Amino acid sequence: MVSKPDGRSFRMRRLAETCEAIAATSKKLQKIQMVADWLRSQPVEEAAVSAVFLSGRPFAAWEETTLQVGGRMLWQLVAELSGRSDEEMSGAYRKLGDLGAVAGEVLGGSDGESGPGARLAGRARAPVVRRAEVSAVEVQCYFRQIAEARGPAAKAARVRELLGRVTPLEAKYVVKIMTGDLRIGLKESLVEEAVAQAYGASLAQVQRANMLLGDIGETVRLAARQALEEAHMRMFHALGFMLASPVESAQEALSHFEQASIEDKYDGIRAQAHVCGGEVRFYSRTRDEITESFPELPEALAGLPREAILDGEIVAWSYGEEGAGRALPFSALQQRLGRKNVSGGLMGRVPVRYLVFDVLYAGGELLLERPLRERMRILDDLLAEKRKTGGAEGRRKRQGQRSLVFEESEEPSVTRVLRAPAVQASRPEELEELFAAAQARGNEGLMIKDLESAYTPGRRGKSWLKMKRELATLDVVVTAVEHGHGKRIGVLSDYTFAVRSGERLVNIGKAYSGLTDAEIAEMTRWFGEHTVAEQGFRREVEPRIVLEVAFNNIMRSERHESGYALRFPRIVRLRPDKSPEEADTIERVEEIYRRQERGRQ
Repeated sequence: MVSKPDGRSFRMRRLAETCEAIAATSKKLQKIQMVADWLRSQPVEEAAVSAVFLSGRPFAAWEETTLQVGGRMLWQLVAELSGRSDEEMSGAYRKLGDLGAVAGEVLGGSDGESGPGARLAGRARAPVVRRAEVSAVEVQCYFRQIAEARGPAAKAARVRELLGRVTPLEAKYVVKIMTGDLRIGLKESLVEEAVAQAYGASLAQVQRANMLLGDIGETVRLAARQALEEAHMRMFHALGFMLASPVESAQEALSHFEQASIEDKYDGIRAQAHVCGGEVRFYSRTRDEITESFPELPEALAGLPREAILDGEIVAWSYGEEGAGRALPFSALQQRLGRKNVSGGLMGRVPVRYLVFDVLYAGGELLLERPLRERMRILDDLLAEKRKTGGAEGRRKRQGQRSLVFEESEEPSVTRVLRAPAVQASRPEELEELFAAAQARGNEGLMIKDLESAYTPGRRGKSWLKMKRELATLDVVVTAVEHGHGKRIGVLSDYTFAVRSGERLVNIGKAYSGLTDAEIAEMTRWFGEHTVAEQGFRREVEPRIVLEVAFNNIMRSERHESGYALRFPRIVRLRPDKSPEEADTIERVEEIYRRQERGRQ
C-alpha cells in the first residue's frame, strides 16, 4: 500500500523536483537559496543525506565505500526496465548526453505515467511494479546494499529493485548520483553555502568542518545543532590539493610576488600522505587511495613521531654513478599505477620515491592558513625528528639551500621519502637559469611559490605557479569523434586522432580541449556529414581533418595501435592548410620519444 502524502513519503520525488529547478536556473544565488530551503524543510537525517546527494555522490567523501556498478550494467538495466532497444537508447543518449537523463526519459510512461519517453517508440515495455515512495535516506540504504552485494548478478538485482520503486524523474537522479554525474550546476562549495544559510552559520565555519570531516552530511548534522566547532580532523580522507597556474616566462612569474620559493616540477603523480598511529596511506589528486601501488613507501613514514598530512610527488627513481638521485619520466612510473599487487621484481625494476614539499597538518594542528615559509620550516623539523621505527628521510634540504640537486647517498632501499629541494629567487635571470637546469635534469620545469601564501585546497590561484615548455607538437588526423557532455551535449567534441605509419593511420591519443565553441559547432556539422560508422555515442569519421596538438610527453602504451600515447594532449589549432598526407609520422613520434628519454638519462 502506497503511503499517504504526509510530508515524509515523497521526499525523494521532491528532492528530484528540486534538482530539476536547480538545473533550470543559471543563477548561483538562486541555486544556493533552493538548496537552503530544501535543507530547512527536512528532518535533519533526511537533510544530511540530501546534502551528500546534492554534492553528486552516494556516500560521504571520506568513506571508502563504492558501488562498483558500471555504466554498462546501468545501461542494460534501464533498457530492460523500459523495453527499449539499444538503438533507441543510443538515440536518447546522443540527444541528452548522460545516462541519468536517458533513464528519466525512456522510463517515462513505462507504468502508464505520461512523459517524454512515451513518445520515443511504441515497443512493448517490461512491466514495472511501483511500491511505496522512497525517501533519500531509503535510497542511500539501497546504495549501501548495492555496495555490499557480491558479484554483478547480486548488484544488478538490487539496482533493478531500486529503479523499479522510483518514478522516472527519481530514476533520473538516482542514476546521476550513482554515476557521480549530477550536472545541475551545483558544486559542493555551493552546498556548503546553502548549509551556512539554512542553519545560520558562517560559511567559514561550514567549510572548515566539511574539510576536516570529509562529510557534508555530518557537517549538516553539526550545523543543525549549532555545533560546527566540534568538528575535528578525520585522518585518512584526502583534503583538496592546492593547484598551480601556468606562466609563460620568468618575468610573468615574478610579477605576482617579489620573493619566490623554487622547486623542480617533477614528472610524477601528486600524492597526499596521511600518517597516524603507525598507519600510512597515500591519496591521488582525485582523492583515490593509491597505497597498494607503492607498498614500499608507507614504512618510510610510519615512524613519524607525530600524526601528519604531507603533500608531495611520487616519482620513478634512478641513481647515477656518483650516488645522486633523479626522477625518471612518467612513462617509467606508469608501470606501477593501478596495481593492487606489486611484485618485488617490479619494485626493483621501477623504484619510486616520495618527494615531500609541503605539510598540511601536524601534531593535531591544521596548518593551511600558515604561510608557506612557516610550513616549510615545520616540514623540515618534522622530517628531522627521530623516527620511532624504520625508514629514513635522506639528507634534508633546508629552504635556504642553493641547489635543487639531490645529494643524498644513503642505500636506495632505505631512503624512500625525501624532502624536495627548494631554493629562493627574486630575479628573472635566476629563474631562467634554474629552469634550464631543471630541464637538463629531465624534469618538466619549475614550481614557483609565494613564500607568504596560505595553502588553499582545490583552488588554482596565483600563489603557486608552474613554468614549463611544451616538448613538441604533432600534426595528427582525426579518425573518430564522440558526443560531448554537460555544456557540450549535442556536439561532437571529443576527437581521437592518429599519425601516419606507412599507408595506414594509427591512433595515438584523444583530446577535447582547445577549440572554440564556433569551431566545435563547425566541426560537428562536418563530422555529421562525413561519418563512416556509428557506434552508439562514438562515430568513425573520414580521416580528412588535421589538428595540431601539444602534449607533455610521450609514453609507450598498448592502448593505441601506434604503441604510444600522448600525455595531456590538447588541441592547439585546426590545420585546414594541411592534408592528411602531411600529418606527422610514427617515425617522428619515435624520434621525439627517444629525445625525451635521452634528456632523462
